[in-house]
Amino acid sequence: MTEVLGVPSGDAAVRLRAPPAAGVSDYVEILKPRVMSLVVFTGLVGLVLAPGHVHPVLGVVAVLCIAIGAGAAGALNMWYERDIDRMMRRTAGRPLPGGRMMPGEALGFGAVLGVGAVVIMGLAVNYVAAALLGLTIGFYVFVYTIWLKRRTPQNIVIGGAAGAFPPMIGWAAVTGDIGWGAIALFAIIFFWTPPHFWALSLYRTGDYAAAGVPMLPVVAGPRETKRQMLLYTLALWPVALAPWALGVAGALYAAGALLLSAAFTGSAILVYRDTTDYGARRMFAFSLLYLFLIFSLLLVDHVGEAWI
Repeated sequence: MTEVLGVPSGDAAVRLRAPPAAGVSDYVEILKPRVMSLVVFTGLVGLVLAPGHVHPVLGVVAVLCIAIGAGAAGALNMWYERDIDRMMRRTAGRPLPGGRMMPGEALGFGAVLGVGAVVIMGLAVNYVAAALLGLTIGFYVFVYTIWLKRRTPQNIVIGGAAGAFPPMIGWAAVTGDIGWGAIALFAIIFFWTPPHFWALSLYRTGDYAAAGVPMLPVVAGPRETKRQMLLYTLALWPVALAPWALGVAGALYAAGALLLSAAFTGSAILVYRDTTDYGARRMFAFSLLYLFLIFSLLLVDHVGEAWI
């Protein structure tokens, strides 16, 4: 290409073009704030339900570290997945595939936040909570994002453990260890995750197929995916009752958990019978409400018991 009046044109102009300037909203977006909000809430419930007492200031610090750690994991996930995000309609507008942020910015931002959250948790709260927070970030980035997601349809089954750690972190922030109650909270999220994400992938199958991500509907088809979703919701019944069986929650929680689990299974049955995307979309939305209400019930039940 030629230059006009000494001004580069064509490829030269592209090479000299200034890199995009990411705005505050872009940095907020790569933290995945909607995911972070549920993570923070479940971590808070784990902290409140744990036996013992933690100073309110340290409790706030612990919850903030969980939030920052979750945001760091989200940023690192977006940094690594920017290539497949570009191929999916749902994610193509994110800051990295949208060209509003450079990859190095997201990587540096996520790494600094992740290391900072773990260090502060260790110095201010305790090393067990810090180790669990570090494990959570590492598991989400290295095990789920880098290793599993592009290799196996069981990616969300195994990798979903990362989203189940926050209540254990909150519990450990108070007790300095991991009790059976914390494991029960972990198990609820762990068994909830597959039907939640498979509901989404049912009506986003084309996106995942185009990006080469072997989600279960892409590999096994919608019928098998719906069958496994139903099985997981049935498995949630005893798992959701585990906090009551362990004495962590009372009868109010047990009754509510049974009703919510029945509704979740009912939504899975509707999806199984549905030949359109309508049932899957409804189940995905309800799954978010299910987890929020389950942990809200734990919180309400615990506060009620404390007042009696």
